[in-house]
Amino acid sequence: MTRSVPGSSSARSTAHSSVGTFPATRLRRNRSNDWTRRLVREHEVTASCLVLPLFVVEGENVTQPIDSMPGVFRYSIDRLTEVVDEARALGIPSVALFPSVDDALRTDDARESWNPDNLVCRAIKRLKSAVPGIGVITDVALDPYTTHGHDGFLRDGRIVNDETVEALTHQALAHAAAGVDIVAPSDMMDGRVAAIRDALDRAGHDGVGIVSYAAKYASGFYGPFRDAVGSGKRLSGDKNTYQMDPANSDEAMREIEMDLKEGADMIIVKPGLPYLDIVRRAKDTFGVPMIAYHVSGEYAMLRAAAANGWLDYEQCLMETLMGFRRAGCDAVITYGALDAARLIKRQGRK
Repeated sequence: MTRSVPGSSSARSTAHSSVGTFPATRLRRNRSNDWTRRLVREHEVTASCLVLPLFVVEGENVTQPIDSMPGVFRYSIDRLTEVVDEARALGIPSVALFPSVDDALRTDDARESWNPDNLVCRAIKRLKSAVPGIGVITDVALDPYTTHGHDGFLRDGRIVNDETVEALTHQALAHAAAGVDIVAPSDMMDGRVAAIRDALDRAGHDGVGIVSYAAKYASGFYGPFRDAVGSGKRLSGDKNTYQMDPANSDEAMREIEMDLKEGADMIIVKPGLPYLDIVRRAKDTFGVPMIAYHVSGEYAMLRAAAANGWLDYEQCLMETLMGFRRAGCDAVITYGALDAARLIKRQGRK
């Protein structure tokens, strides 16, 4: 059953009976001054609704540019803390960590993913001690750790579900023991949210949240991300057997409903811009915290067009983020989070 939530299209549909007509009603009057535009503004992008995704690598004093994502870097843990400290100072409440793992640690069984002393676990510990108050979210998926670049175990040419879920559970437990605030399973295996929730609770980590990539589509917009974590060149085949068909909307509602029933605290739709209808429909249907992932390809397109002088990067970034908010997003994961937060600060907003 569709639930009406404040600000939803269903809640607004009854308000149109009072609409006036020209010339008594002139809608431009409300747009004639900056203060009136601000007064009647329906949505706002603030630093507090942004999540900053970050790539972490081994080493010290390392800042590696990612060619396909201008302005985005891989950081060693010591440099990571500097970036996260700036994010906190700008009002960004949380960061999402993604590892770029050394080739020698990639195996068919992805066992490095649940090593309690792996790159992500060390980064969690460092950030929680060095940058108090910042929220840390970690990706729970096997693709940065496998030799074949898939999010699960590959057996006889197919991704097996239940063995993968067991590994994901070990991974989530390792992150929780390191002090993570929220784990974010992005693998799209069936039943993984329930398994992770049960394992976390049994281990005494009932305070660790789960934000589920419940509607993650098999998209062409992930290319630069795969470059960043080093999985793209290893990927054998595609991910169509576990990530969602871009043609499907009803299926997304089933995925979201199942993950909520299994214990997800928040929901992610990924990618963002081509799937704003999914965000809006899910918000209207379930009324739960919704996050969109403004993914690497979407971000890279903005950067490339701006580099060619075809658009204004800052203006189009903010317009994009406003689109997410208008569609029903409570938060947005975006590689432009620092850029947006700096702009908001320059404008004197919070």
